[in-house]
Amino acid sequence: MTEKVYGIHAVRALLTRHAERVSAVTLAEQRGDPRIAEIQSLAQKAGKAVKRASPASFKQLFGDAVHQGVYADVQPLDPWHEEELVAGITRALEAGGAKPFVLVLDGVQDPHNLGACLRTADACGTLAVVIPKDRAVQMNATVRKVAAGAAETTPLAVVTNLARTLRLLKEAGLWIVGADAEAPKLAHETDLAGPIALVMGAEGAGLRQLTRETCDLLVRLPQQGSVESLNVSVASGMLLYEALRQRLSR
Repeated sequence: MTEKVYGIHAVRALLTRHAERVSAVTLAEQRGDPRIAEIQSLAQKAGKAVKRASPASFKQLFGDAVHQGVYADVQPLDPWHEEELVAGITRALEAGGAKPFVLVLDGVQDPHNLGACLRTADACGTLAVVIPKDRAVQMNATVRKVAAGAAETTPLAVVTNLARTLRLLKEAGLWIVGADAEAPKLAHETDLAGPIALVMGAEGAGLRQLTRETCDLLVRLPQQGSVESLNVSVASGMLLYEALRQRLSR
């Protein structure tokens, strides 16, 4: 079963990094600009079928989404289950080198936030992004578009019981670090260079009580303005890059 991934950046990333999972590329009939020409060239070099479709066809498929006149039919990256997540962490720890870290999203609802988190997680070298199966946004076309290809490279682990998964991650060797605006410790004053799971709360609500209680420690970002909290994808990006900065400095 294939899924449709739309948007120039997302389709280019797939053709460049995972062309084997692309079965065909469709371009809008009226588009002939250099970026579309690049997509066509990449698809042809990879031996993929290139089709043309009318604007009405794109409208029927994607509604008002900003598809940019291109989509690809793609074999999706299978989600990880809890066992695969723990096994991946175990392998990374046994291999040595850079300490593994994962991003955990506790009930994020907005597909744009999930897509942005996946994109930043990919850039920072996280092993996986973890989300609960219930009461949270799941992978869809909007997430893939915003992720700009990262949804096809960074595993998304979907788990049934987030608190149980966090306990399993502890047993596997990770420290569980939760983000909380009221935490006593600042992120840059905390050692984030080791094997960690960085846990972010939902939009507005923050971490659930059971999730907070499962964390080994809580950290916050410094703030000097008047807003009470940051968007979850922005805060995730800042904390992920702080963890990456610490890793690179060592």
